[in-house]
Amino acid sequence: MRKSIDLKSNKQLYLYLIFFIFISLISIYSAEGILNTNNNFFIKQIIWYSLGIIFVFLLSKLDNNILLKSSNYLYIIGNILLLLLLFFGKSINNAKCWFSIPYIGSFQPSEFMKIILIIVLSKKADEFNNKFNSPTLKEEFIFLVKIFIIVAIPSILTFLEPDTGVVLIYLLITILILFISGIRIRWFILGISILLLCIISILLIYFLNKDLFINLLGTDFFLRIDRLLDWTNKSGYQLENGMIAIGSAGLFGHGFNKTPLYFPEPQTDFIFAVFASNFGFIGSSILLTIILFFDLYLISLARKTSKINKYIISGILGMLIYQQFQNIGMTLGIIPITGITLPFISYGGSSLFSYMIIIGLITNV
Repeated sequence: MRKSIDLKSNKQLYLYLIFFIFISLISIYSAEGILNTNNNFFIKQIIWYSLGIIFVFLLSKLDNNILLKSSNYLYIIGNILLLLLLFFGKSINNAKCWFSIPYIGSFQPSEFMKIILIIVLSKKADEFNNKFNSPTLKEEFIFLVKIFIIVAIPSILTFLEPDTGVVLIYLLITILILFISGIRIRWFILGISILLLCIISILLIYFLNKDLFINLLGTDFFLRIDRLLDWTNKSGYQLENGMIAIGSAGLFGHGFNKTPLYFPEPQTDFIFAVFASNFGFIGSSILLTIILFFDLYLISLARKTSKINKYIISGILGMLIYQQFQNIGMTLGIIPITGITLPFISYGGSSLFSYMIIIGLITNV
């Protein structure tokens, strides 16, 4: 009976994956049409997906406990790679987020750090709940300090690359896993209050005294804040052209491979704009419906699993939902542009491979 249930669940999971692969490939093929370059993103995406499927098969033969037992080593390796990036990383758009690997492409450690944090934090939350049935405030505080240190190290290293968007994903993964683990609500209220106070203070200095802001936090951070706030007046070449492409698509779109105008990064950050301009409101609605049902499937799976698997899926959900909302939202101009890709759809070697690892983890659950 258990095998038949698992098989049915995996068939549903693989069906969503097939939808994502198809939408991803046609969108990237169309994106190449407006780039007029010889980067072969379409062919490379096929290769990455093929390798990812093989990796999913290999992961499905392993138990998630193997990854959980190796979580400390994975965490150390992940942080070493993030540290090495600051010295040997390939600089793209003033950010050192990638290692350049000859004949292969770029490798982005932060994409895998997201998965590592999900595994590490899930294990720590499970160990804590197994050790303390009714933890005191002091015991919870000590546990939260440990979690803070675990998350702070990769967050600082990733922030220095700089990659603020991924740091936000680290934080959301942490919040969801802690919430599902049953930590007292007062800690969330306290943490969110401190975070809001810091954000308000930074923004006040930014708006009231830009010179003081630069002296305190540096020019690089000033430019990051300036870019984030750029969306409020809908300015920016990328955003304007992306919104025009979407808005002019109508009900059925301009047609496959007929994106009407150019905008930067159509294969990654603005992949939704490519798909929406090609297939219009109807096509966009179908894509959003598939994403919604995939997320609901994960929520349903999380409700039926044991504690540690529940934590793993919760972390995965936090990561995916944030990226889905962020990517589509920034394309529509309703939230700041942070360079976050659309899971399973955008082009990417490291990012796509990390999502396939997620599929492998879910398969084992």
